[in-house]
Amino acid sequence: MTDTTDSQDDALDEELVEKIAPADRAVAGPLDESEAPVRPYVDLGGLRIVPRPGMQMRLEVEEKTKRIVAVTLEHEGSTVQLQPFAAPRSEGIWLPVRDVLRGQLERQGAAVEEAEGPLGPELRARLSVGPDGAPRAVRIIGVDGPRWMLQGLIGGQAALDDAHAERALELFRSTVVCRGVQPMPPRELIPLSAPKPV
Repeated sequence: MTDTTDSQDDALDEELVEKIAPADRAVAGPLDESEAPVRPYVDLGGLRIVPRPGMQMRLEVEEKTKRIVAVTLEHEGSTVQLQPFAAPRSEGIWLPVRDVLRGQLERQGAAVEEAEGPLGPELRARLSVGPDGAPRAVRIIGVDGPRWMLQGLIGGQAALDDAHAERALELFRSTVVCRGVQPMPPRELIPLSAPKPV
């Protein structure tokens, strides 16, 4: 689910797309590195993660290129997979990316619906086959920040239960995105790296 660069030459590319983010994003997160308080973080290059007791962290590596394409946090029976993408300063990319993801999921046979979540519009999907052969529920959330968009794929208990979802969203919102200053095309994955001590 890392390909967000579908070539869609439609009206979305020609007019400014509004950024989608909660009104308190700059305070409650996800934060830009310029907004982040000084505290201990796990430094993954493009992302900084707040460590928590009992939380497991897994780096998702693309087999062919060996690059890290996502980080998955496992906590209290739920998972949150995080991916930061470059975005223009003046417009958001979560709206067109959401449309691309919906099309990809539907082509894979998933039942997908749009819902209004605590952070704004999100996708809720039932993937036709999970690891044990049973349908698997996921929620896909996204927030546009300054020159980036953070996408989260929520699975496990948090995809089904509101109390667990609240805790998973807190993990997502406590994440810091480090976009850097180098030029990057919109929708390109911001580089991630193995943890460095901060």
